[in-house]
Amino acid sequence: MNFNYNRTKIVATMGPASAKKDTLLAMIRAGLNVCRLNFSHGKPEDHKKVIDIIREINAEYKTNVGILADLQGPKIRIGLVKDGGIHLVNGTRINITTHECIGDDNQIYITYPSFPQDVQANEIILLDDGKLQLKVIDTNRNDTVICEVVHGGILTSRKGVNLPNTKVSIPSLTPEDIENLHFALEQDVDWIGLSFVRTGADIVDLKRIIRESGKGARVIAKVEKPEAIENIDDIIAATDGVMVARGDLGVECPLEEVPLLQKMIAKKCRDASKPVIVATQMLESMITTPRPTRAEVNDVANSVLDGADAVMLSGETSVGEFPVIVIETMAKIVRNVEELGYPFNAEKAENKDTASTSYLSDALCGSAVYLAEHTNAVGIVSMTTSGYTAFEISSYRPKAGTYIFTSNRQLLNSLSLVWGVRAFYYDKLESTDQTIADVNAILKSEQFLKSGDVVINTAAVPITTQGKTNMIKVSVID
Repeated sequence: MNFNYNRTKIVATMGPASAKKDTLLAMIRAGLNVCRLNFSHGKPEDHKKVIDIIREINAEYKTNVGILADLQGPKIRIGLVKDGGIHLVNGTRINITTHECIGDDNQIYITYPSFPQDVQANEIILLDDGKLQLKVIDTNRNDTVICEVVHGGILTSRKGVNLPNTKVSIPSLTPEDIENLHFALEQDVDWIGLSFVRTGADIVDLKRIIRESGKGARVIAKVEKPEAIENIDDIIAATDGVMVARGDLGVECPLEEVPLLQKMIAKKCRDASKPVIVATQMLESMITTPRPTRAEVNDVANSVLDGADAVMLSGETSVGEFPVIVIETMAKIVRNVEELGYPFNAEKAENKDTASTSYLSDALCGSAVYLAEHTNAVGIVSMTTSGYTAFEISSYRPKAGTYIFTSNRQLLNSLSLVWGVRAFYYDKLESTDQTIADVNAILKSEQFLKSGDVVINTAAVPITTQGKTNMIKVSVID
C-alpha cells in the first residue's frame, strides 16, 4: 500500500467521523502522521478503542503514526441558564457568582471558585468564544463579581469563559486532567498536550509526573493565553514542543496580533530545535463541505511557510463529513508549497554557547546540513537513541531527506511529529562502519536511495556506547 509523505506533518483529531479502522487507514494513507485524542470530549474507553486501532494499523502496515493525548486543562465555563438561553443587554449589570444556580437576568454561575479573588475592576470577561463581553465593576472578594454588559446577546448554558486580563490561580492540571494523564501514560502515548500553559513551571510539574510514572511521553505546551506569550522563552525552554492554539489565543489576544504571534513562536521553536504545531480552524469549512475556502488554503500554506513542523485539524476530522478528503486536501496544499522549495534551509539562530554540553553535537548537526547542501546530498542519515539528533537536524529544514535510525521503538512514533523526519528501527550496532553500510543499504532497498546518491551519515563513535553524535561522513551509495 502506498502512503503520502510530506515534510510538514499532519495532525488530526479523532472522533466519531474517524474512529473506524478503514477510515483511519485511508486518512493515514493520504498523509496523516499524528492522531490527536481530545480529552475535552469522550470517555477513556472511547479513546482506548482508537488507540488500539492506531496500534493495529502501525503493526500491520509498518507505519509509525504517533498519538497526542490533549488534556482539557482548566477550562472555565458558566453553568446552566434559564430557558436554555438568556439575553444580556448592553449597559445592564449582572452578577457572576461561585454559588451554583440557574442563571437568569440577574446572575450567572461560574465554575471557578477563586474568581472573585483573582479578578480586578475594569478587567474584561469574554463569554462564548468572545461573542459576548462583560467588564468587571466590582468584586466582594468572596463569592460575587458585579459586571456590566459591554457587548450583549443571547447566552446559552455551559459556554466557555476567557479572562484575557486576569492572572488566574487555577493550576494547569486539574484533578480530571491528572486522571486522564495517568490513563494516557498507561497507554504509552507519545505526546501529552498541556492546555492553558502560563509558565515554564507548568511544564516542569507535568514532566515530573510523567517521570515518576516511569514513562517517556514528551510534552506539547499549548500557547493560548497572553500570560504564555509573556513567558514564551521559559515555556519553550521547558517543553518538548509547542502548539500555537489559535482558538483561545485569538479570543484572549487581539485577533490582528495572532498572525505575527504565530510567526514569532514558530521562529523561536525552530531556533530551540523544538517542534511547533499550528492549530485551529485551518480547514473548518470542510466540516460540512468537500472543498475549503481560498482563505483556508492560504492559511495552511502560510503555516508551512512559517516553518511549522505540523498543521492540525480539529472538527474537520473528528465530527466532519469528509475526514479522508480533508487529509488529502491538506496534504496537497502542503506538498505544493514544499515542491516550490519552501521552507527549506530556513534561517536559524545558532547557539554559540561553547560551554553547553550539547555544543559539539549541535555544531556537527549543523555541519551535516551544510555538507548536504554543498554536496547535493539526497539524504542525511543519522543514528539516535534519545531523538536529540533528529530534532536538531530537522530544525535546519534541510532540502535533503532526514532519515533517522533508532533502537528506541517509542521514538519511532514520537518523531512522526517532527518536520521532515522518516524514522526506522535498527538495533544491530556492531561497528560504526558496518552500521553505516547497513542503514544505507536499508534505505536503498526501500527505494529512498539509489546507486550514485550522496548521503551524509552521522553517528556516535564508538557506536555501541549510544553517546552523543560526534562523527560525520560523506557516503556515495554503491
